[in-house]
Amino acid sequence: MSDTDRLLLSGNEAVALGAWQAGCRLASAYPGTPSSEIVPALLRWADKLGGHVYAEWSVNEKIALEVASGASMAGARAMVTMKHVGLNVAADPFFTLAYTGVEAGLVVLVADDPHMHSSQNEQDTRIYARHAGVPMLEPADSQEACDFGRLAFELSERFDTPVLIRMTTRVSHSQSTVRAMVGRQEREPGGAPLNPQKYTMIPAYARARHRLQLDRLAEVTAWAEETTINRIETGEGKVGFLTAGIAYEYLREILPQAPVLKLGLSYPLPVEKLRRFREGLDRLIVIEELEPFLYEQVRALGVEAERLPDAYRLGELTPARLAVGLREIGVESETAEEATCTEEPTEDLPPRPPVLCPGCPHRGVFYTLSKLKTLVTGDIGCYTLGTLEPLRALHTCLCMGAGLSQAHGVSKATEGGQKVVAVIGDSTFTHTGIPALLNAVYNRGSFVAVILNNRTTAMTGGQEHPGTGRNLMGQEAPSLDFARLAEALGVELVLKLPAEDLSSLEAGLKQALAQEGLSVVIVEGPCVLQYRVRGDVFGVDGEICAGCGMCLRLGCPALVAEEHDDRQWPRVDETLCTGCGLCAQVCPKKALAPVSSRR
Repeated sequence: MSDTDRLLLSGNEAVALGAWQAGCRLASAYPGTPSSEIVPALLRWADKLGGHVYAEWSVNEKIALEVASGASMAGARAMVTMKHVGLNVAADPFFTLAYTGVEAGLVVLVADDPHMHSSQNEQDTRIYARHAGVPMLEPADSQEACDFGRLAFELSERFDTPVLIRMTTRVSHSQSTVRAMVGRQEREPGGAPLNPQKYTMIPAYARARHRLQLDRLAEVTAWAEETTINRIETGEGKVGFLTAGIAYEYLREILPQAPVLKLGLSYPLPVEKLRRFREGLDRLIVIEELEPFLYEQVRALGVEAERLPDAYRLGELTPARLAVGLREIGVESETAEEATCTEEPTEDLPPRPPVLCPGCPHRGVFYTLSKLKTLVTGDIGCYTLGTLEPLRALHTCLCMGAGLSQAHGVSKATEGGQKVVAVIGDSTFTHTGIPALLNAVYNRGSFVAVILNNRTTAMTGGQEHPGTGRNLMGQEAPSLDFARLAEALGVELVLKLPAEDLSSLEAGLKQALAQEGLSVVIVEGPCVLQYRVRGDVFGVDGEICAGCGMCLRLGCPALVAEEHDDRQWPRVDETLCTGCGLCAQVCPKKALAPVSSRR
């Protein structure tokens, strides 16, 4: 690459390139959309361009941040990545690291998910920056993602603080051009210092560090006034805008000539630059996704400002939606007449509801649970789709690891009178399920814990975890034995069941439900996408099929319902069928059977 090369990169690929350029030597993460691609991309840059990088999928975000903090303390530039809800898990070390500071640069990259494309809430990470008192960079496109990925390490070392980078789904996954830069800033780690006053946060030392943290934040605020990543863009008219991140791109698309104060450092605010920008304007409008984070700070300074109506705190902004919102507060844009905030497709497209994949090993579990009519507490993962029609066999989903803890709480509240099954995936179990199971054993819980072991982190793209036998560096690793672990924790009844055998699943789950106390059922079957599982193609014998619809209750996308004679008759889509055979097992007439072998 040369300085004139331009690469078409996603925001995630670009920020990884910036981290590589900065000499990042360690990257730790727990996969979570929309952040999952960053650490693998960093490894690819290192493989292509050179330079030592160690990377790992840590078992959860808290541990990932603690690993990165140790590397930073030893003098290695380090980055940790996660999605927004992951910062909740990592909050404990995060807040105290704002006191201790760093040796080498420490970057915490968090990807928010407005509109909840693959998340359980629309949490706004910017509030964490203010709460912890750490600076936060917010790129608007891939070029800034690359530049800020590099800048974050410099700021971390200059101000002795962790630095947050806030990405959002659109910045992470959209592609734009990036000017390539040659070279990598290598920094050799010299080992961790013996400095308990800085790194041992007993109250006496922590009080002094808190004072230093506030002083550092004042220094960053002064830098915010002079840096060019916070820039005033003069324009036409007397209505100006304060914005950052992807909202800036949307604003520029519909109001290319408007005056704008564009923030690259969205916390802390450049107060004097803001006041100068406000002078001479009739109106200042703050444009931001999710919470009124910037707006509230501006108003707290006594600066007159406006924002979009409260309805725009929900979901993503888009250029069209922003145009409608501005029109509601009396600002017309060039595209306002054509804009619409409807989410209906513009063409007659077929619906694509979220659904478990054809051949998914979780389908049989939820089909069986739906027959058993028991409360099922759930977790984060592909299996949340078990809550939808026609399975309707998952009744809660709070956060990672919560399904086990909620089941324990229900069992205690009802004194064992309500039968509860908790389902949790293998990757989620290693994330936060192990302490939840230990707690239930220790406190004599009474429910069935079902570990759905498909040997991957499926929902976020098939990443490795401690149960897969490999790590992110491609090395063989010990594979966690879930059954032995459960026994070691003190579970008396531990069953291992095959995901593809419905009769075994039903018998095993009934046995576990009849058991007093806590039992663990491990359902084993590989992810069909990750392991490319394909068997014989099944078909329907029309002369035998009675049109009862039993097979359609599986909710398999390969089984297509065709209406005639006031009944639903199944047809197998051979392009989707993986040959799992569940349909044949539920058919009372034996009308489904293999019809051809795959070549």
